[in-house]
Amino acid sequence: MKLKEDMSPLLLQVFRSVVWVYSVITFLPWYLLSGASGRLAYAKRVKARSVSGNPAGSYRAVNSQQKLVSLLHEGVDTLDKVFEYAVVHFPQRDCLGTRELLSEEDEIQPNGKVFKKVILGDYNWLSYEDTFHLSQRFGSGLAALGQKPLCNIAIFCETRAEWIIAAQACFMYNFPLVTLYSTLGGAAIAHGLNETEVTHIITSKDLLQSRLKAILMDVPRLKHIIVVDKKPKSLPDLPRGIMVHNMAAVQELGAKPENSKFFPPSKQPVPSDIAVIMYTSGSTGIPKGVMISHSNIIAGITGMAERIPNLNENDTYIGYLPLAHVLELSAELVCVSHGCRIGYSSPQTLADQSSKIKKGSKGDTSMLRPTLMAAVPEIMDRIYKNVMTKVEEMSSVQKTLFVLAYNYKMEQISKGYNTPLCDRLVFRKVRSLLGGNMRVLLSGGAPLSAATQRFMNICFCCPVGQGYGLTETCGAGTISDLADYSTGRVGAPLVCSEFMLKDWEEGGYFSTDKPNPRGEILIGGPNVTMGYYKNEQKNREDFFVDVNGQRWFCTGDIGEFHPDGCLKIIDRKKDLVKLQAGEYVSLGKVEAVLKNCSLIDNICAYANSEESYVIGFVVPNQKQLTALAEQKGIRGSWEEICNHAEMEKEVLRIITDAAITGKLERFEIPKKIRLSAEPWTPETGLVTDAFKLKRKELKTHYQDDIERMYGGK
Repeated sequence: MKLKEDMSPLLLQVFRSVVWVYSVITFLPWYLLSGASGRLAYAKRVKARSVSGNPAGSYRAVNSQQKLVSLLHEGVDTLDKVFEYAVVHFPQRDCLGTRELLSEEDEIQPNGKVFKKVILGDYNWLSYEDTFHLSQRFGSGLAALGQKPLCNIAIFCETRAEWIIAAQACFMYNFPLVTLYSTLGGAAIAHGLNETEVTHIITSKDLLQSRLKAILMDVPRLKHIIVVDKKPKSLPDLPRGIMVHNMAAVQELGAKPENSKFFPPSKQPVPSDIAVIMYTSGSTGIPKGVMISHSNIIAGITGMAERIPNLNENDTYIGYLPLAHVLELSAELVCVSHGCRIGYSSPQTLADQSSKIKKGSKGDTSMLRPTLMAAVPEIMDRIYKNVMTKVEEMSSVQKTLFVLAYNYKMEQISKGYNTPLCDRLVFRKVRSLLGGNMRVLLSGGAPLSAATQRFMNICFCCPVGQGYGLTETCGAGTISDLADYSTGRVGAPLVCSEFMLKDWEEGGYFSTDKPNPRGEILIGGPNVTMGYYKNEQKNREDFFVDVNGQRWFCTGDIGEFHPDGCLKIIDRKKDLVKLQAGEYVSLGKVEAVLKNCSLIDNICAYANSEESYVIGFVVPNQKQLTALAEQKGIRGSWEEICNHAEMEKEVLRIITDAAITGKLERFEIPKKIRLSAEPWTPETGLVTDAFKLKRKELKTHYQDDIERMYGGK
């Protein structure tokens, strides 16, 4: 994982000698004053253990061996009470922030395409008290429009302050909130709305016109559409009987004296009531609605908050992931419960270099300077590859300095030591990409590669808490200890959860395996959700209740517990394919190894039990592949380069080398590949909003290529 030190051995020896002298002079006083020895011992401590002593578990955190934790504060047992607690304790502190749009213009690219660019101003803030009053009025307004307690209401909207205002109103008035990803296809959206029988939906002007309008005829129960921004001036062809309101008008309606009767609501929520029906991203088929109670979410955010040291009202969180994803919703509710402020962003405006930010103006991280951020590995992988590409473009002196500092810091943090001089002189510019104040990065949604995790540790000078959880467990399961800089692991169980390992004979995983017990991961605890909405068959397959009344979820993921109680995800039952000769291939494992290759932006491995080898679909890095094509004397458009047989052959050679370096078995290495000029985004329908591969859709999309690579054509 070290970077290659491309310099003369003599200069390298001189540098190491200087570093050695500096270390000798500074080490003893620094070691005594910083408490480094205690920090390293703390990182290596046992963090969880099996309650029964059985290697299969159940495993609990050392500070919840006797009882799992389910509440942040005594008596605060529903989400409306969590928000009320925050309002009482932090009434005038900033709660939700949105940047002012100063100007928007079209920018013509060299290839003729037109991109929208924006110039954004400062963040405008709502206090906790302001947010509470807006939510209360919105809830009363919805009630005046006929929305009843315990009747479902949907939200289909981008991540923004109005999303949380609407959600808090629903929690307050006991309207179960149905969440849908804004990138779902029309059929999936209609399925979710019809299955939950909603009559009211909260959306944005853009999504109403671009996504919802086309399926309104397929949702006959829908009566009211509430638009969070300005109502469109004209909406022709709307089905008869549907009324469109904007959020401000509904809040004005709720503020009228005659509607004060709706607060407090007649049926205030109890812990067992459904708070959210969260539809999954549909990575394995039709999205399923996960029923999440108030007590489930509170248990989950209690467990998460315990892993973030010194979380308080001085923290600033940047929200840009989809709020319909359990990771983002849980992270924001953790922040609200502790009085943090949340500034909103989007992947297109996150940094100064983001696609919608006009050159010379500031992205959201530069303005907000957050201390906390959640990210999916795809986002971190992009940051890693972009920075490393810029390192390659540096002068030889700059590049040498960066590489030497990087490798030196890697050695030091593996020993539990800090490198304040390197942080200030070398990594300050990289750290400024995320605002310069970041103290905790939380990664979830998919496995994070060791190379990317170590890069974020080194260059952004902050710990990365890699977490593991599912929608079915409120996103809560494990989060790695922020003092633990080991890679490839997801940490110990949270204080709200316990884990068991179930033997999987077909895959060859057993709790009796040496050196570490292995098996399918089962998660139990108060954060395990109520099950799937109107899907009893899947509930029987995936959930069960033990003799003690504890609810459990069968994840389908394969893990192993290390001696210090930390979990490592090593496989997935659904990703395992048996080849013609009987070898088992883990597609996820192949992809994780090959994604470390700088030439690859994304990859999907594919295998068929009737065939003897693995193939792959590859989204190459445009800059790297174009440079490779120039070296080979191949010219043409981006599509022509990707479709060139010689380029396919060359990329396959590089991938094979990366696979061998990553210690893949011979039968795991793709024998043929297809280069895709089209990037996989949630809008293409080939990946989820969390950038997980949609294998079924990818197979359909590349069916002709699959037949060609397996010799069918």
